[in-house]
Amino acid sequence: MRVFVYGTLLSGEPNHHLLHGQPLVGEARTRPRFNLVSLGAFPALVSGGGVAVRGEVYDVDAPTLGALDRLEGYPGFYTREPVELDGEVAGEALAYLLPPERAAGSPEISHGDWKAWQKENRP
Repeated sequence: MRVFVYGTLLSGEPNHHLLHGQPLVGEARTRPRFNLVSLGAFPALVSGGGVAVRGEVYDVDAPTLGALDRLEGYPGFYTREPVELDGEVAGEALAYLLPPERAAGSPEISHGDWKAWQKENRP
């Protein structure tokens, strides 16, 4: 199953170890239909905006998907939905989305790139 990651699961990020042994399909961007917001230590993808969010796509097995669900608080905190992608990996993948009402007041990452935003906002 293909999963699109855009925050702490990206290569080099703190939760990437959960994807150990799962093949990287490639880099991708969502179609420009989202907002990316910062919730402090991690970002959240929110539907309904005009941003193409940068990330990576992995082909994950069922146990890994279960581990990702637990990390992301699914179901409950995030929803898990198919998103359309462009880039090296076009097509569809699952992604974890935050309901818009939970993102209210969170800083927007207007360029859609969590790693770049972290560098720009490092103290």
